[in-house]
Amino acid sequence: MNLIDLILLACTIAAPSSCHEYHMLLQSSGSLQSCMVQAPPYLARWVGEHPAYVIKRWRCAWPEQEDGKI
Repeated sequence: MNLIDLILLACTIAAPSSCHEYHMLLQSSGSLQSCMVQAPPYLARWVGEHPAYVIKRWRCAWPEQEDGKI
C-alpha cells in the first residue's frame, strides 16, 4: 500500500476569506485518480468534524512530490 496526500483548502464559514490548507494521508493501492474517486467520504467526515469550515478545493498528490500548491 502507498500513502497518498489528500490536500484540501478549507475556509471558515464566518470569514470566507480566511482559508487554510489541510493534509490527510490516505493508504491506497491505486493511483492519484483513484484517490480522487475515493476522497468524498473522507472529505465529508472532515467537514463533519470541522463544522465551522467549508471545503473550497481539494486534490490528491504523492507526499514526496507535493509542491504546496492547491
